[in-house]
Amino acid sequence: MIRKDLRNIAIVAHVDHGKTTLVDEMLKFSGAYRENQVITERVMDSNDLEKERGITILSKNTAMNYKGCKINVIDTPGHADFGGEVERILKMVDGVILLVDASEGPMPQTRFVTEKAFNLNLKVIIVINKIDKKDARLDEVPDEILELFLDLDATDEQIESPILFCSGREGTCSNSKDVKGEDLTVLFDTIISHISPPSGDRNKDLQLLISAIDYSEYVGRIAIGRVENGCVKKGQEVIVCEHDGKLEPYKGKIVNLYEIGAFDRIPIEEASAGDIVCISGIDNITIGNTICSVNSVAPLPFVKISEPTVEMTFSVNDGPFAGLEGKFVTSRHIKDRLEKELLKDVSLKVSQGDSSETFHVCGRGEMHLSILIENMRRQGFELLVSKPHVLFKEVDGVKCEPFEDVTIDVPESCLGVVMEKMGLRKAQLQQMKNKGSRVELNFLAPSRGLFGYRNEFLTDTKGEGIISSIFNSYKPVMSQIPRRSTGSLVAHETGEAVTYGLYNAQSRGQLFISPGTNVYEGMVVGVCPKQEDIVVNVCKKKHITNMRASGSDDALKLVPRLNFSLEQCIEFLADDELLEVTPLSLRIRKEILSNQQRGKKK
Repeated sequence: MIRKDLRNIAIVAHVDHGKTTLVDEMLKFSGAYRENQVITERVMDSNDLEKERGITILSKNTAMNYKGCKINVIDTPGHADFGGEVERILKMVDGVILLVDASEGPMPQTRFVTEKAFNLNLKVIIVINKIDKKDARLDEVPDEILELFLDLDATDEQIESPILFCSGREGTCSNSKDVKGEDLTVLFDTIISHISPPSGDRNKDLQLLISAIDYSEYVGRIAIGRVENGCVKKGQEVIVCEHDGKLEPYKGKIVNLYEIGAFDRIPIEEASAGDIVCISGIDNITIGNTICSVNSVAPLPFVKISEPTVEMTFSVNDGPFAGLEGKFVTSRHIKDRLEKELLKDVSLKVSQGDSSETFHVCGRGEMHLSILIENMRRQGFELLVSKPHVLFKEVDGVKCEPFEDVTIDVPESCLGVVMEKMGLRKAQLQQMKNKGSRVELNFLAPSRGLFGYRNEFLTDTKGEGIISSIFNSYKPVMSQIPRRSTGSLVAHETGEAVTYGLYNAQSRGQLFISPGTNVYEGMVVGVCPKQEDIVVNVCKKKHITNMRASGSDDALKLVPRLNFSLEQCIEFLADDELLEVTPLSLRIRKEILSNQQRGKKK
């Protein structure tokens, strides 16, 4: 049975290619807003971190109506670290809108999402976005997309995918690069004509594959998935099972049933094959489970999620200031929070560490794990985290490490310094393209060589460079790669930092703290330009005497301190350092706090 009144699509692209902005304009065009309703920019980026960073972190569902057809749209993240979000939600759709920036062209994540769509035989609509940019390359980008499709062994039908030219910001779309559209009619008509309606038989037994998990304080866990066959009803008794047989099938009851609306979930009594629905009432359900009818247990296959490549150690804060700022500080709190995250993040892995107070947390990249840490600190957690390191794997008896495809777009004037820095990190140049006054470089680089480089890269390119990367494969381990060319300034004693002590310490390097900051022995208070650690006394006060000299009592001037973000702190960490994360503070510290004991260990 073909549902001609329904289409299920996902919007996929590289980061910052305009997915969420396009969804905004699609909602406006479809009439989702009332005439007097306040229109929010990037309405799909609903949580605080997404709004602050301007990126999509979690996949979001919305729906719109056009010419009597309901179109379920899923907005996906574009950052490579959140690729697991994209992989699992593609099981819910029949086609994708592949968004490509008219200036940048296909980027690493473009290749990743296109390959995943091809593997599932999804229909593709190519939309070249941001055609109103001054440096748009409307002649070259379609050819680059075709080359990408050929590299991925696309079928003839996939190569013939329609190409549209769009300005997501202005809400226009057309079939030709020479004709500017007036609205999004062309895009919606192409979705209706090119994307296949969902197939499935409502007369068969129920099969509903769960692809996402949400949580509500009122109804508990909410499972989101697509009805592949049959009908699902509110109050229905069902069987929950898993495709690999690891989970023993168990009974459950669908207490609440919702369909996806433009901005919220709408309670319904029944849904049939092809519908994307949300259900509550089954406590232990998780991503990859299939909900079946009681008289026919037939689990559906689930997509294999790519393995994590980066690991960090989370542990209980044991520093002198432990428990002063955080609400949740024990190992039990941290363990429960990580287990809760596992329910909705399929690309995360957590295992017990060497002690009951440490946990090994594996993810897809530094940003993937830093977003988790940031969310935890905002929820009141206090913990220690180690520097990230890559996960090694043995392939055919050879120790291997993860490598990434790195794409760098820089002005010609910055080419030399970028080539030098990437060479030090054992990166191999694959391709170089001239784009007017800019150059695009493609490298194959070990993942551990990229740790700590992004901020250095922005400094080297004066903020004009663009760098992005995505996992390529595991290859034999390279030789040692220098991680940091600087040392640390370490506090000598516990106390309050004063201007006099900071003034004397700043001649040794750049400081992280200001007067009045509470410090403790072993806390890192600055960066030393030499590749060694120096102990400084930032709590040292000037001795009071009755002697005065001309000019000696003038106000001491301090150099403005370095103010690191969470990601910059993680990138800065050395092998023997930890990051103390609390809701109010970020403190870098030595693993061994005592300066005397640390000196003996050396």
